[in-house]
Amino acid sequence: MKQSKVRDGVFGFCVGDALGVPVEFLSRSSLTKDPVEDMIGYGSHSQPAGTWSDDSSLLFCLMESAALYPQIDLVDLADRFTKWYKEGYWTPHGVVFDVGIATAEAIGRFKQHCIRPDFAGGADEYSNGNGSLMRILPLAYLLKDESFEDRAAIIAQVSSLTHRHRVSIIACVMYVELTLHLLEGATPSESVSRMRETILSAYGYEERQVMARFDRLLKDDLAALPMEDIESSGYVIHTLEASIWSLLTTESYKDAVLRAVNLGDDTDTTGAVTGGLAGIYYGLESIPAEWINDLARLGDIEDLCRRFEAVAG
Repeated sequence: MKQSKVRDGVFGFCVGDALGVPVEFLSRSSLTKDPVEDMIGYGSHSQPAGTWSDDSSLLFCLMESAALYPQIDLVDLADRFTKWYKEGYWTPHGVVFDVGIATAEAIGRFKQHCIRPDFAGGADEYSNGNGSLMRILPLAYLLKDESFEDRAAIIAQVSSLTHRHRVSIIACVMYVELTLHLLEGATPSESVSRMRETILSAYGYEERQVMARFDRLLKDDLAALPMEDIESSGYVIHTLEASIWSLLTTESYKDAVLRAVNLGDDTDTTGAVTGGLAGIYYGLESIPAEWINDLARLGDIEDLCRRFEAVAG
């Protein structure tokens, strides 16, 4: 795997995030009438063009922590999440303008209750937002040489900082497995097929009630579904389905992320999760240069990628 693949995924992710920020919470019908076609500013959060959200902030926190420690340090990671939320660390303009409820609650537990970081995330049914899925991409680079069992265990710990329910954890495992196959050069459809084999073998017979929720991702022809059957809320399975569907039903980075964003609702996260996959598959050169150049703190992101490549390349 080339070191440049780190930038493919990270910039793909961050650009997708920034494309979605100005239209977050807008309905699909409104975006059908007036779709996002370029990097724009203001809108939902009154932020300038190129502003990324909490999705990229927390992904950058994970990358920076990983660049400093030989193994995932959950305490350091929890500290960085707290510093982001309380002090604006790794934000595009020094302030937090968007945060998920489950993530905010988990960050509050880190210090208030002095518990292990991987016990801080909510484990109830209502804690299955996409807040851990949206930041999990760096683990595909870090854990590529680990066994599936070891990789899944670490993913579970990192997800559990904010999202500890099995649905959220397995969604993160699925995303990382899919990403690994894209990094190895497989096509999106091949990557989905190989991910399915791994996940069904690992979980299919032990957690049937949980795994039934993933049937469309694991058993159906997702690419054949019409847009009206794809939901794009903040529910983790909706985000995973919408992102993979956007990748499978398009033929370029630009088309994939714009399709994802124009699904509406949780546009920044659907754009980011799709963008990470599409960036890896199509490559950094496929991302419009003007979109990359618009990104807030571009130099800082490039520096972080260099530091992360040193441990993940």
